[in-house]
Amino acid sequence: MKRPAILPATWMTLVYIFLYLPIVVLVIYSFNASRMVTIWGGWTVKWYGAVMHDTEVINGLLLSLKVALATATTSVVLGTLAAFALSRYRRFRGKSLLNFMINIPLVMPTVVIALALLMFFVTVQKTLGWPQKGFFTIFIGHTVMCISYASVVIESRLKEMDQSIEEAAMDLGARPFQVFMLVTLPSISQALVSAWLLAFSLSLDEVVISAFLSGPGNTTLPVVIFSRAHLGLNPTINVVGAITVYLVVVAVAVSSVLMARRERRRTRESAAAMRQEVEFHPGVHAGDTGTVLS
Repeated sequence: MKRPAILPATWMTLVYIFLYLPIVVLVIYSFNASRMVTIWGGWTVKWYGAVMHDTEVINGLLLSLKVALATATTSVVLGTLAAFALSRYRRFRGKSLLNFMINIPLVMPTVVIALALLMFFVTVQKTLGWPQKGFFTIFIGHTVMCISYASVVIESRLKEMDQSIEEAAMDLGARPFQVFMLVTLPSISQALVSAWLLAFSLSLDEVVISAFLSGPGNTTLPVVIFSRAHLGLNPTINVVGAITVYLVVVAVAVSSVLMARRERRRTRESAAAMRQEVEFHPGVHAGDTGTVLS
């Protein structure tokens, strides 16, 4: 007996409402004219203008973007090297320790990592007089967390990759570094992009580590929002959240269009290659390419 089709549709509708209704409410209340966030006072865009002149928010956003860009790039580079070592070399001294250290940030509470890094930087600062809490300390803290996520994503792709391609390149005379740069990296490019975006999002959203490692005048945007929320809801917080939603929607839409175009281009190239192969060997592939030729 088949289940009614209305049940899955109803369930998915409730799930989407649960996930996205708060975001919709946030966007609507970013146009609220009242200073009291919970009281509707009509439609206005004055709070968007107020955010543009809010120095603390702008500085926090710029710092968050700089930290996220540096963190994502560094995490992908180091995560790629770690993932390559773990997936391509079966045995080497310290492999178990490296695997253990990579996985620790995935299961350890963020507040513990933040506290440990704070104590470390305080000790180093007292001994050497450097570094002061700010961009560098936040960057190091975010990288310690994000490198694990990047490494896991990239390692999973490396394990799925056909190693015979790399072996064939080496048989043709390519050196290991050339194989890595010309064969391995292009083959895992999508995983690299995914890992970069994941690390960027995690860094941009991180509050605990940023709060522990930020200094005077060096506060990221999530920490600014969190501190203002403690003092009472502010209309500018809704605006910052709404602008973030707009940017995410645009980014997802653009990436979806680019991925669809890339998939169509691959399909056309595959069909063209198949037609070309049939022209050279019409008798061998006639049965397999009838659909393509039609």
